[in-house]
Amino acid sequence: MTARVAILISGGGSNMKRLVESMSGDHPARAVLVLSNRPDAAGVSRARSLGVEADVIDHARHPGRLEFEAALTRRLEAADPDLICLAGFMRVLTQGFVARWRGRVLNIHPSLLPKYPGLDTHARAIAKGDSEAGCTVHEVTEDLDAGPVLGRGLVPVSPDDTPESLAVRVLEMEHRLYPAVLRRVAAGDRSLFTLRDGSESGGDGVSAALSRPRVTFEGRG
Repeated sequence: MTARVAILISGGGSNMKRLVESMSGDHPARAVLVLSNRPDAAGVSRARSLGVEADVIDHARHPGRLEFEAALTRRLEAADPDLICLAGFMRVLTQGFVARWRGRVLNIHPSLLPKYPGLDTHARAIAKGDSEAGCTVHEVTEDLDAGPVLGRGLVPVSPDDTPESLAVRVLEMEHRLYPAVLRRVAAGDRSLFTLRDGSESGGDGVSAALSRPRVTFEGRG
């Protein structure tokens, strides 16, 4: 059965674009909605140009976080998604929202979690002298950037890297990793997947030990 995917954005939507473009052919999912919390987000028109319904729920037009999330939930419920991908969505979600969509929300974070949750991840990796940086796709839980890890993309740190130069290469890895993990999750596979330049791994002994229960999507054609 085909999984229905909603994507939440706040900006240009480069990761959203890669996710939508990946969901074609024999892919087990299709994008049914792109939602932005910012009316000026370039990703809204980008989604529509890709043939995906797009809408705006402006957080600034709601008196508080709970009211904003109530409007967001109503719009999502109308789309009936099986999975929700956060793709540059710059709002911290409340425990109530996460509980409503438990197990269905994915996020990509620009560090190798559990290292460097939050902001300024590239500068922190360089300051620590890390030899590798990267990105992580994880399930969203009530704890910020702390949900089960589904995929990691590894990027070497060069001696002359700046936060800006490292960010460029990590974003390129995000564009590869997120579609790969979404495809696996939509097919019911939540085992750990690792991607690095020129190679990938998943489903081995370590991954199996970290695997999550299979998910099926009933009644989807």
